[in-house]
Amino acid sequence: MERDFRWQTLEDTEQFGRALGALLHGGDLLVLTGDLGAGKTTLTQSIAEGLGVRGPITSPTFVIARVHPSLVGGPALVHVDAYRLGSAIELDDLDLDADLDASVIVVEWGAGLAEQLSDTRLELTISGDVERTAHAVAVGSRFEHVLADLPPSVA
Repeated sequence: MERDFRWQTLEDTEQFGRALGALLHGGDLLVLTGDLGAGKTTLTQSIAEGLGVRGPITSPTFVIARVHPSLVGGPALVHVDAYRLGSAIELDDLDLDADLDASVIVVEWGAGLAEQLSDTRLELTISGDVERTAHAVAVGSRFEHVLADLPPSVA
């Protein structure tokens, strides 16, 4: 299943992220792709709000991955920035699959690298600078349900 979203404002992006975060469970993988400045980290920050995890959520560009524990008894968020990684082998060295069952993993710049982490995932390709569009691809029935459950007010 595929679905497109259009965000006119930063608040639209944040509303989408919070709604998406509220639908996520431990074991979920999100792969975010888009140009520099497209809003991947902003989206991750609002997903974190929807999950109820400890912040602040900042880009883990230099540390590669950060774990944000839940404040509400839900799954932790593992936030990964794969920009500086050269291969899926380097991503595999982070041992993220050990956290996958109990955490939500969001991988920025993960296209072509993170797909091996799970047979089910949500792939979001974000483009634009002021008005943003996101093309969402659900890989597996779990994420077909997530995309179907997102309210139309954010589509």
